[in-house]
Amino acid sequence: MERKQNSVISFHIKDIVYGASDGIITTFAIVAGVAGADLGSNAIIILGLANLAADGFSMAASNYLGSRSERQLMDNEHRVEQREIAEIPDEEQKEVRGIFLHYGYGASDAETLSELVKKNKRFWLDFMMRYELGFNPDQGDGRSSAFFTFAAFVCAGFLPLIPFIFFSSASIFIVSAAATALALFGVGALRYLVTGKHWFTSGLEMLFVGGIAASIAYALGLAISRIV
Repeated sequence: MERKQNSVISFHIKDIVYGASDGIITTFAIVAGVAGADLGSNAIIILGLANLAADGFSMAASNYLGSRSERQLMDNEHRVEQREIAEIPDEEQKEVRGIFLHYGYGASDAETLSELVKKNKRFWLDFMMRYELGFNPDQGDGRSSAFFTFAAFVCAGFLPLIPFIFFSSASIFIVSAAATALALFGVGALRYLVTGKHWFTSGLEMLFVGGIAASIAYALGLAISRIV
């Protein structure tokens, strides 16, 4: 059971990291920009929550539509490949041999393997989709990816706003910045689950990217407030 849960997380790690990192960065960019302009906590909360709702939904919808379009393309290619296997099996078998040769098998082994693939039409079709066309037949329709993107965006993006909602002090921006830094580092470290890259290095990488975005937003807010 635990292995199945981990596989679900691994399958959607891109959606989770993408949604969470963008949620943190864009929300804190708003926090930094408004703080730089010295517009007050109420403006930060209102703009931050509006960003969570609008940008989170936009990201999830874009993810869903992109995945859906890719799935429709894959379904069309699946029908074409299925028809070709039925109508011109010899040509398709040549392509199978070519794929095995490309991966380093000798001519004799490639011929033997292509005959084995030919015996199972379902596997043959799956093989061609994966190795000739580069599709993943197990890919979903995008709804789960959209959900994980939106959930990660909202949950992670809410963190920079928590200090402004529940606390009030002169150093509240520093508290928000510290919470954001920890969240960015945590999201970056999460990539270790599937990339194998050291969690500390992954965390620092994400923290560095987010820090640049926040610094730019703060500087722009400060500059604009002085101009206006």
